[in-house]
Amino acid sequence: MPFDYTLNFKTTDFRQHPELYRVGKGEQGVLLVEPYKSEILPHWRFRTPEVAEESSELIYQLFLDYLKADDFVGADMARKFIQMGYTRARRYANHRGGKKYDGPVPADKKGQSGAHGRAELPRSPEDPEKAAAAAIFKAKWDTARLHPDYVRQRAEFEARYGK
Repeated sequence: MPFDYTLNFKTTDFRQHPELYRVGKGEQGVLLVEPYKSEILPHWRFRTPEVAEESSELIYQLFLDYLKADDFVGADMARKFIQMGYTRARRYANHRGGKKYDGPVPADKKGQSGAHGRAELPRSPEDPEKAAAAAIFKAKWDTARLHPDYVRQRAEFEARYGK
């Protein structure tokens, strides 16, 4: 099922109401779903390979902690932050300053990712430091999404909630 952007994310505690959570596509909801956003975001950094290594390790440990607690929503959110570490570092590797699309995000698409009809800006020469940071997050993302407990908990979550 698609991610539900109609929920009141300011008042919804997804730890108390996991039935409201939708996995969605990719990183949907990564900066909305509480209390996980507040628990994970302070650790999310990708400026250099060294910073990316520390960040990805800390977030992966949170991922494992959530799995151990049978908290699939938390584990999925940690997986999304790791994935976002990869995608954002790649964006900065390809586009100096991190701006990928031309013009503002349409008002009805705020909080959602994608081009939304905007043209992609020309790529800069690849930034090797950001590319290395992206590779660190990519390896950790692959490990997380294939983790047997994550795969099992995701299947159980989807079977239970139809999401």
